Amino acid sequence: MSGTLNVAVLTVSDTRTRDTDTSGQFLEDALLEAGHNLADRTIVIDDIYRIRAVLSAWIADPDMHSVLVTGGTGFSGRDSTPEAVLPLFDKTIEGFGEVFRALSFEEIGSSTVQSRALAGLANRTAIFCMPGSTGACKTAWNGLIRDQLDIDHRPCNFVKVLKGES
Repeated sequence: MSGTLNVAVLTVSDTRTRDTDTSGQFLEDALLEAGHNLADRTIVIDDIYRIRAVLSAWIADPDMHSVLVTGGTGFSGRDSTPEAVLPLFDKTIEGFGEVFRALSFEEIGSSTVQSRALAGLANRTAIFCMPGSTGACKTAWNGLIRDQLDIDHRPCNFVKVLKGES
């Protein structure tokens, strides 16, 4: 079985463009460096229904294995990624937010409690939602996501689940 996955990147932002989306660019570069395919990349405004529309199309695609979502996980007025994404999950990955905040605490201290990072599975697609800062994306990718999307990571990873083999 190949460990190569099809991964999309979604940036949730009212202000970023492709030229200013350093977080989305980091995630694209990181997943390509890990040997995965960039299936799609887009930016949507922080609107529950637009976020759901993009994610729903990707979730419905049987060739999509994972989506990396950056932005909209804070507490400010329009931050609505968790509200948009949670209803789409078949199962939540509870440990993702917990471990992300533990790793983040080492970097930014108690400010990490303002992150509502979360992850889950929907139609055999792993969706990882992280804050919009490039630093937070690096923390999530390097500390959690990269290993869980690596077929060789032991004792376990998500690859077999995402490819429908478990």
